Amino acid sequence: MRIVTWLISNAVALAVATWLVGGIYFDGPTSGMEEVKQKLLPLLIVALVLGLVSSFVKPVVTFFAFPFILLTLGLLLLVINAAMLGLTAWILGPTGVGFHVDGFWAAVLGGIIISIVGWGLDRVWPDSDE
Repeated sequence: MRIVTWLISNAVALAVATWLVGGIYFDGPTSGMEEVKQKLLPLLIVALVLGLVSSFVKPVVTFFAFPFILLTLGLLLLVINAAMLGLTAWILGPTGVGFHVDGFWAAVLGGIIISIVGWGLDRVWPDSDE
């Protein structure tokens, strides 16, 4: 059950970011029920890959960048979050999922939104294992 709630919260946070940031988008229709039908599975796939990238790659990058994170008073973490979002788009590029992140600032804003929405969902919908 914990994995399902983790995947759903990642998917919701990602959906909010794609809705608010023009440079983060999925290929396909842009409105109506047809959009929901065509983008639900790709959204879940991207949420899964983004979660895996954030779980395995981000800690390694954060560890090696720790002195610079201290030097920038934590602002480098925004860049690391943006890099994880861009890495996810790059990994999924050849798969045909149709997920795109256009540019650094779109990735930074998307990373901020995903972090805030994810934090809010964790507060509203805590893990049942705790």
